[in-house]
Amino acid sequence: MTPARRGLRWLAWLALALPAAVPAHAGDMSVAERDRQLLEKTLAGLAPQRPGKVDLYVVGFAGDGNEDVFRNEVAYLDALMSQRFGAAGRVLTLVNHIDSLGDAQRPLATLDNLRLALAGLGRIVDREQDIVLLFLTTHGTEQHELISELLPVFQSTIDPQQLRGALNASGIRNRVVVVSACYSGGFVPALRSDDSLVIAASRQDRTSFGCGVDSNITYFGRAFLLDGLNRSDSFIGAYDIATAEIAQWEREDGQEASMPQIDVGDGIVPRLRAWQAQLQVGPPVAYPYGR
Repeated sequence: MTPARRGLRWLAWLALALPAAVPAHAGDMSVAERDRQLLEKTLAGLAPQRPGKVDLYVVGFAGDGNEDVFRNEVAYLDALMSQRFGAAGRVLTLVNHIDSLGDAQRPLATLDNLRLALAGLGRIVDREQDIVLLFLTTHGTEQHELISELLPVFQSTIDPQQLRGALNASGIRNRVVVVSACYSGGFVPALRSDDSLVIAASRQDRTSFGCGVDSNITYFGRAFLLDGLNRSDSFIGAYDIATAEIAQWEREDGQEASMPQIDVGDGIVPRLRAWQAQLQVGPPVAYPYGR
């Protein structure tokens, strides 16, 4: 089946599925209202902050709902952080995918929902001690915008200033922000701060590779999540592993180097060290979607 025919069939399926996305008793409840209720329930169910401990809270954002690969990576992020990095009960995911409107009810990955999720976490965390990891995976544009869409429900983008604004408004201080998208290096200047670790999958003028309807995981997702964080107990260590692997794969495939980027604020370093010092790292977590 060609990509075009597959896309048409997917849209037809979505059109049939949408009426079932909202419970019958909800009357005229919109998808946005459904998401707000799901977020409130999810935030209320998160494990509380532990006094005297550095807790890691995680937000996964799968932006483009037209391909499974982004949903796959965020689902794996949840498992990896929960099972290996001690964040069980402290992970929240926003996923643009037909599944999110069906049997696996989840809030969609929109800017409004991201603002609500971060604001909710800002009320839960100890702002001096705890760390929030925000992992965004989607397509990116040359104008440094992240795609946030689930056709035909909605279509939008998120730019660097909007993402920084959502983080600043939340009051979250200690941030690890990973942007896995083409041209994602364009987000680094807006997101850098003394209390932030910012990682981007590519330089501001370069694409990253491995997405598409036939892909199970992107180059960066495989290198950073699957290989890097299963072999390292630190985000910076995982980045070092990932950049070496990606460079090798790109050379082998004859691709232009994507050149992932990192920016480490002086203030986030002691917070990350304190978190690692108390962390009991779990075993590597297998990727269930194929490679």
